[in-house]
Amino acid sequence: MGCVRRMEEQLLRELEKTIGHEFHKRELIERAMRHASISDSRLDSNERLEFLGDSVLGLIACQRIYEKYPDLLEGEMTKIKSSVVSRRACAHISDDLGLCRFMQVGKGMHSAGDLPSSLGAAALEAVIAAIYLDAGLSATQAFLTPLLDPIIESAARSGHQQNFKSVLQQHAQQTLGQTPVYRILDEKGPDHAKAFKIGVELNARRHEASWGQSKKQAEQAAALNALRELGVVRHNDQGDIRIVHDA
Repeated sequence: MGCVRRMEEQLLRELEKTIGHEFHKRELIERAMRHASISDSRLDSNERLEFLGDSVLGLIACQRIYEKYPDLLEGEMTKIKSSVVSRRACAHISDDLGLCRFMQVGKGMHSAGDLPSSLGAAALEAVIAAIYLDAGLSATQAFLTPLLDPIIESAARSGHQQNFKSVLQQHAQQTLGQTPVYRILDEKGPDHAKAFKIGVELNARRHEASWGQSKKQAEQAAALNALRELGVVRHNDQGDIRIVHDA
């Protein structure tokens, strides 16, 4: 087995500044930034940290939702949580922090262009686990709370929690007695970063298709296009998406 590549001191300090946490065990944050494509063994990559970070993220998100909305029932809280801990939300937070520029990945991934959003989401979960193992739950909450609160509040206000497929299905079944059909119209890119173009058909009409970095992402975007065309959702003055018809 070869030697594990170490991060440069300057890059480590910049990463700690970005995260807002100075690590006692720096091997944790180095591992969090190490993708399997550059590791001698997947055990030396960030995959195990990602596994733990996913659960820590869920715990902290659930506690924040529980504390912020004492009048919500379990089902409503679950919908908000699903949006907050989604790969889309994690990728968005990771992108805002710029975590991907600290990632150590194989040459093949660098040569393919922009790194996939799934890599950023996994990096965030690995960082969460690294902070948790290094300094405990309180430190992890201090890192995550200001990042999660705006997403939680937006999800609670929206009424759809970014699950546009669910909203479209409810609307279609209640108003048309039909189920939307999603079709892959095109795909491009290498296997590790493939993008898909998907359109949704409803009531003998194909709505505007959308590209996404995963089938799920493209389906959600296609569903949103259909909801807009059907007048079920609109953007408010702040640019947020709101349901204007009770689907």
